[in-house]
Amino acid sequence: MSMPESVPYRPRSVPLPTRSAARLAVGCAHLLALLPPSRIRTVLRQVRRGARPATAAQTATALETVLAVSLTAGGRRGCLPRSLATVLLCRMRGQWPVWCVGVRKQPPFAAHAWVEAEAEPIGEDCPADYFQRFFAVD
Repeated sequence: MSMPESVPYRPRSVPLPTRSAARLAVGCAHLLALLPPSRIRTVLRQVRRGARPATAAQTATALETVLAVSLTAGGRRGCLPRSLATVLLCRMRGQWPVWCVGVRKQPPFAAHAWVEAEAEPIGEDCPADYFQRFFAVD
């Protein structure tokens, strides 16, 4: 028996200018997600230049906005476009959270991408040491 997955998709809850920026970030994230990891990291290092560190609250707001406007980002396998869209949306606001890629430390092992701010994973229902980080763009 499977449980239905609830996705917080409610685009009209986001003001139009913010919604447009979020959709642009999601579109760019989907294009970036097609690239190899090393190329994604190179692109993000260029994009983050000049940005100030994002707070946990700012990053959480960006993540909630991305989830509100994109069904794909809210899906079970949407961690890469979700994390990329979140950092891109934060960058549009002059901020930069830490973008991380790694694996779960506990079985079942699986690759995962997430964002962190103030040394805490944002939007993840797990402790900070649940993932083993392979690389990050901070």
